[in-house]
Amino acid sequence: MEWRDQGILLSARRHAETSAIIEVFTPSHGRHAGVVRGGTSRKIAPILQPGAQLDVSWRGRLEEHIGSFTVEPVRSRAAIAMSDRLALAGLNAVTGLLAFCLPEREAHPPLYARTEALLDLLGQGDLWPLAYLKWELALLEEMGYGLDLTECAVTGAVDGLVYVSPKSGRAVSAAGAGEWAEKLLPLPEVLRGVGAAPDAEIAQGFVTTGYFLTAHLAKDLGDKPLPEARARFVEAFSRGL
Repeated sequence: MEWRDQGILLSARRHAETSAIIEVFTPSHGRHAGVVRGGTSRKIAPILQPGAQLDVSWRGRLEEHIGSFTVEPVRSRAAIAMSDRLALAGLNAVTGLLAFCLPEREAHPPLYARTEALLDLLGQGDLWPLAYLKWELALLEEMGYGLDLTECAVTGAVDGLVYVSPKSGRAVSAAGAGEWAEKLLPLPEVLRGVGAAPDAEIAQGFVTTGYFLTAHLAKDLGDKPLPEARARFVEAFSRGL
């Protein structure tokens, strides 16, 4: 069995004396692991940095085997990430969440395309936070936990939408919330793609997407905690407000 694809490196860890086991996210083969022979060498180790774009060839005797990769660099994102603390935190959040929630070897081409586009914005501090928030919405959608923010779940109104139901993920208007308002999540305009997207609204958006990542997605994956990298990124962003 063998295939070739391009992918985003999610993680790399030492294996035996000279090899590494890597996980890549590819458009056609999803999250896929394999061994890189000589992965700890001076030639290959610098290539195996999280977020790197790689051309990968996988080979294994059987499809279910871990198999081995040969890798060629397409582009590295390490220099940008290491020169910008927010970019590094964002990169770690993206790779951490993908490694956490993607089913192994299940293709998600739309999410892959969005992820590649997002990582290509690393270092652009004026664009990155909003792009990342939209990426979290896309991740929830792809994993089956998409939010419906088009109309009020109670009244059907399309105006005055200011809350999100923590149970259904649907929008709720101020009029429809009534006495339940304190138990609902914030719905800043930025989550609906409306307005100028100020940083304060983006931070509010992270509260809402973070709830669904934790209380729905992570819970259904065995109630495992979200990767700490996500919280570190949100904290780093919020410190700049």
